[in-house]
Amino acid sequence: MAQIETRPVAKGGLSVTTMGLGGTGLGNMYRAVDTDVAIQTVHAAYASGIRYFDTAPVYGFGVSETRLGLGIRDLPRSEIVISSKVGYDLVPISPDEMQPALWAQPGAFRAEFDYSRDAAMRSLEGTLERLGTDYVDMVSIHDPDEAIHFGPGEDPYASSRFREAMDGAYPVLDDLRTQGVIKAIGVGINQWQMLSDFVVAGDFDYFLLAGRYTLLEQEPLATLFPLCEQRGTRIVIGGPYNSGILASGAVPGATFNTRPAPEAVLARVRRIEGICAAHGVSLAAAALQFPLGHPLVASVIPGARSVGELQQNLAYLGEAIPPALWTDLKAAGLIDPAAPVPAA
Repeated sequence: MAQIETRPVAKGGLSVTTMGLGGTGLGNMYRAVDTDVAIQTVHAAYASGIRYFDTAPVYGFGVSETRLGLGIRDLPRSEIVISSKVGYDLVPISPDEMQPALWAQPGAFRAEFDYSRDAAMRSLEGTLERLGTDYVDMVSIHDPDEAIHFGPGEDPYASSRFREAMDGAYPVLDDLRTQGVIKAIGVGINQWQMLSDFVVAGDFDYFLLAGRYTLLEQEPLATLFPLCEQRGTRIVIGGPYNSGILASGAVPGATFNTRPAPEAVLARVRRIEGICAAHGVSLAAAALQFPLGHPLVASVIPGARSVGELQQNLAYLGEAIPPALWTDLKAAGLIDPAAPVPAA
């Protein structure tokens, strides 16, 4: 089993384990998970040394937070760090109005974007109730781009709630941090461009970046990360497998950032797989460990919907990777030459 270290994630001294448990699987993303299995996964994560758990109201429309709350009920609360989010208002609906799509068997709610002060407070109250805890350690502003998934040539600002988030949710979270109610505030989003605006507009401890700094994508190195270094803002990486392809490999039907992987991405992954194979390293291990090579990255938080998936992620985290792998990937032009890489 991998020895899981801790790294600072907030200016006030809060630290997280370098691997956390992402909460999308607990919320029935793509397919339903039995509640008992979800709770067992939380317990297994704690037993393995993981002390960081991420969730959000919109994950399963309350299901992820509720299940995480059941999972931590018998764990020492002071030993774990929980992050959740504000920005989605959960509006109760009747069961016949439910339209499951991304979330299988979701809660009886619909989600509406709302970054106002009142909505942020209402969201936090709901989070505490579902988790069954008195406090949440870390809170981020969730999807201020309305969760758009843009590709090359598409505008990452096509939908922007930046001003609403900074005028409404941010002052609330900043006040709660000043009071010591929460220990770290951030933004959780699947793009880096808008984060480059947030980092200079406010005093953020961390950004939860879904994908975008992975074995396949390193654009933030030259753009966002220097700003974060100047401002003392740390990075948590969600989606280290780029929503599938870096775990599955370049197989038919592989997904890249929630969409079918285009041929150019498939071809690039095949080349990365070939170099990994030459060094006896699994693609997923290289993908999971790569982001942790950067000193700004506090944690990677792959999701897991079962104890088996969790144990597989732990095995990838602990897999030995020779330094020559990173050297060869850089020589082949497959990762940015400036990217810091994990120590042996």
